[in-house]
Amino acid sequence: MMEQAVLIYRGIRNYTMTITQLKNKFLQELSDNYPKEEILSFFNLLSEKFVNITRLQIALAPNKILIDTEILQFESAIVRLKEFEPIQYIIGETEFFSLNFKVAPGVLIPRPETEELVQWILDEVSLPQEQDLQILDIGTGSGCIPISLKKHLSNAQISALDISEEALKIANFNAEQNEVSVDFMKQDILSAEKLPQQFDIIVSNPPYVRELEKAEMQQNVLRYEPETALYVKDENPLLFYEKITKLAQEGLTKNGLLFFEINQYLGVETETMVKDHGFKTELRKDMYGNFRMLKAQKQ
Repeated sequence: MMEQAVLIYRGIRNYTMTITQLKNKFLQELSDNYPKEEILSFFNLLSEKFVNITRLQIALAPNKILIDTEILQFESAIVRLKEFEPIQYIIGETEFFSLNFKVAPGVLIPRPETEELVQWILDEVSLPQEQDLQILDIGTGSGCIPISLKKHLSNAQISALDISEEALKIANFNAEQNEVSVDFMKQDILSAEKLPQQFDIIVSNPPYVRELEKAEMQQNVLRYEPETALYVKDENPLLFYEKITKLAQEGLTKNGLLFFEINQYLGVETETMVKDHGFKTELRKDMYGNFRMLKAQKQ
């Protein structure tokens, strides 16, 4: 590989490989790091990103020739994958709720269970209410929650908060790319004394992974995703939930709804805390059978 790189550096641009040969190289190079199906998934995603060919096109044209510059992109991706960098950061984007989102190490990669939370919110909204709805997302990250909601509730007024300047830049970019308007604001929610106004719906996917749970985390998460968006201290794991719940007591309209994505191991504790603040609650399991969502209604 070093000789090939030297040839390209010297301007001899005749290094080629078929798409099938490259796929086999991927399987060989990454077999010690990932299962076969995951490697093939990576390869298909990179093929679409780098050379604009789909899995079906690869099957129909297995001898398609790739030139040196294209091959180098894949070889760079192999190096990054061996370091367990998330594929979403390598290609710079991911899909969430059938929309495309830019992602980078400054923001958490959206998860499928968060899509379920968005769907639950949409299921709770009756269309005649949409015109007057005021919605707030706390800890927005990439903006996946408010942007997805805005796509389906075009007449609602949606705001979102985050402490990170980098996250807000990415969230604003994603809103523009998906052609929606969301009011993004910088705010450390732990230092907030009150919310900027009253809202009909407040939603949050705050940090909830305890330090003791790091042993269960995969290397791609531990090494690359932002710690401030993921982790809380073992001795106070509901820190963000309690703060947001207190703010929601005054910050929600009458009968307003509060939605949380929660730690699957702390469902009962989270629900009890929210109930103690005077809310009517409902826990819900995700597609994997874990309690990962909570709805609370102001009384």
